[in-house]
Amino acid sequence: LVNTAVFSVIFTRVAPLDVGMPYPLFAFCGLLAWNFSASSFRFAVQSLTSNANLVTKVYFPREIFPISAVFVSMVDLAVGATVLIALMAYYQIAPTSALIALPWVLLVHIMFTLAISLLLAMANLFYRDVKYLFELVLTVWMFVSAVLYPVSQVGGVMGTIMSLNPMTPILEAYRDVLLRGQVPDAAFGVTTVVAALFLAGAWLVFHRAEYAFAENV
Repeated sequence: LVNTAVFSVIFTRVAPLDVGMPYPLFAFCGLLAWNFSASSFRFAVQSLTSNANLVTKVYFPREIFPISAVFVSMVDLAVGATVLIALMAYYQIAPTSALIALPWVLLVHIMFTLAISLLLAMANLFYRDVKYLFELVLTVWMFVSAVLYPVSQVGGVMGTIMSLNPMTPILEAYRDVLLRGQVPDAAFGVTTVVAALFLAGAWLVFHRAEYAFAENV
């Protein structure tokens, strides 16, 4: 809410942006979805190293730690969603039949977030500086995603980077379903396939490296 208030002042008074809807609603929806991923990553990156006594157990499923980080962050997402509903009511944005596509968007978001979380947890186990470097990456990543401004308002190389950023179609899909009253377009189908393949690849890499976890804790 604080971030939404700050950026609303910037992008409605200092440098006004036309986002096709009330800017606080646009920003809060983006920040809510982004914070779910960011919180998951922050919990997941140290999830293996902070549970060394369990990671070294032969029959313990190590992937449970990154998975639990994602599902814990889903609780925050659910709580934040109540504020989004209140904002929608305040700005008189009523849900439409497009809401039926919300589970699809959420599933894609979870798959992508879980894939990154698995890779982060594994990488930080082998290289302990990952958790520090990723904080910087996370900050930059937020500003090259469509969290606070639409891709249509950004041109040149930065606009291309934002378009290729996997988080951008996910964030825009939330706005489509919740705020614009439309089902995500066919391009989101590509994002779905990419997220599923990425998760499968991350899971495979995680399990292939699992044999070396105990000696690196």
